[in-house]
Amino acid sequence: MSLDLNKFLDFAVSLSKKAGKIQLDSFRKPHTVKYKGPVDIVTEVDIKCQKMAIDTITKAFPDHSILAEEEDINIRSGRSKFKWIIDPLDGTTNYAHGVPVFCFSAALEIDSIIVIGCAYNPVLGELFYSSKGGGSFFNNKKIKVSEAEVFEKSLLSTGFPYNKRVNPDNNFDHFRDISLHVKGIRRLGSAVLDLCYCAAGFIDGYWELNLKPWDMASGYLMVKEAGGMVTDFCGKSFNLYDGKILASNARIHKYLSQILCR
Repeated sequence: MSLDLNKFLDFAVSLSKKAGKIQLDSFRKPHTVKYKGPVDIVTEVDIKCQKMAIDTITKAFPDHSILAEEEDINIRSGRSKFKWIIDPLDGTTNYAHGVPVFCFSAALEIDSIIVIGCAYNPVLGELFYSSKGGGSFFNNKKIKVSEAEVFEKSLLSTGFPYNKRVNPDNNFDHFRDISLHVKGIRRLGSAVLDLCYCAAGFIDGYWELNLKPWDMASGYLMVKEAGGMVTDFCGKSFNLYDGKILASNARIHKYLSQILCR
């Protein structure tokens, strides 16, 4: 892609830091919590971050489309080859309970290809960013996936759908089957950070289902640009809008896929 991506990357980083300040200012303070489902919540901080992001993007790039989580906002869909995919607060449940594992996430899709990804956890000071062909970075240091090759010694992460009580496709079977073969599995509560941690080599692989594009967009690029592999559960091409993701350091990918694809 001949388009200069630096201005978009700088914008995504700036946007993420602005959202991070909003999140940090209200962290571990009383919140207005509304339920989108039995356990799926949204706070006033989610809404505030999303409004800030939409207003900022619209002002900087008035012709760009925006896909954002809360209320499934899709602005100017189909009218632009540029689409910003925003998760204003990934890990809302953690945030509402005072657990410091959450982030703001922004990704830019051009002609259906993710070219920019950025995520920021303001409490831990973790800034991840990536551009297509430019590598992935954690706090300004280039990162790469882990070199773990022995599946039994790998550390993984995953998550479970909000409707796990009624949805038979709830990941419990995969969790059981995989946990018998690996060192450990973590459940962080933020799909975006799961993917970023995989890109940085903190964990060796990650899988989840019933996800939305904003849960995966920035982290997908982060893992790819860090030398990892991202597919569906059966090792086929990843589709951002399919809801399932398997990401790893590539070395253990086939072992995970063999279990998930049964």
